[in-house]
Amino acid sequence: MNSTTALFYLFSAVLLGASFGVITARSTVHAALYLVLAFFSAACVWMLLKAEFLAIALVLVYVGAVMVLFLFVVMMLDINTDSFRLDFWRHFPIAALVGVLIALEMYLVLRTGFDVPVAKPLAADQASIPNTKLLGIEIYTDYLYPLQLAAVLLLVAIIAAIALTLRERKDSRHMDPSQQVRVRKADRVRLVAMAPEVQSPPPPPTADATPEKT
Repeated sequence: MNSTTALFYLFSAVLLGASFGVITARSTVHAALYLVLAFFSAACVWMLLKAEFLAIALVLVYVGAVMVLFLFVVMMLDINTDSFRLDFWRHFPIAALVGVLIALEMYLVLRTGFDVPVAKPLAADQASIPNTKLLGIEIYTDYLYPLQLAAVLLLVAIIAAIALTLRERKDSRHMDPSQQVRVRKADRVRLVAMAPEVQSPPPPPTADATPEKT
């Protein structure tokens, strides 16, 4: 066993342990931190497989953006997750059945996916090209239409999420920019003439009001 194989087994073990920690962690913050560790371990496995682009994308997108945003949201909202676990065992049989069905479907789909044919050797002009550049060439030539379709689906999902969350509330104050642009000085400032009011000075104290000396 060489060092690459040993590191592969090490990162894989850490990945499995972190994934198990995501499921079993009682705290939401701890589960998110375990998920960060799982993503980083998966990125290390990608690096060992000489897939640098996938490893960097996994670290930058998921670890650097998605999980950090998730941690900020969880820590700011301070969600009480204890109430979510009250009826855990009551819903456990249905959840276990759904999990078994999902695992069975994945097995039926992926059982032939490991029969990978022998890869064709690269041409002489492609042997010196980095795999990131080769991946870009494949994406933007042979898989251009699926990439555009995925981009359209993501755009539709973003618009749908904005449309679902955008609702008018009666207790919220908002301003119309078009009305702010058309505003005039006379609509904002009004000068009112008022007579000055002068307060009279208080009367001087009388002799009877002075305290007597004993």
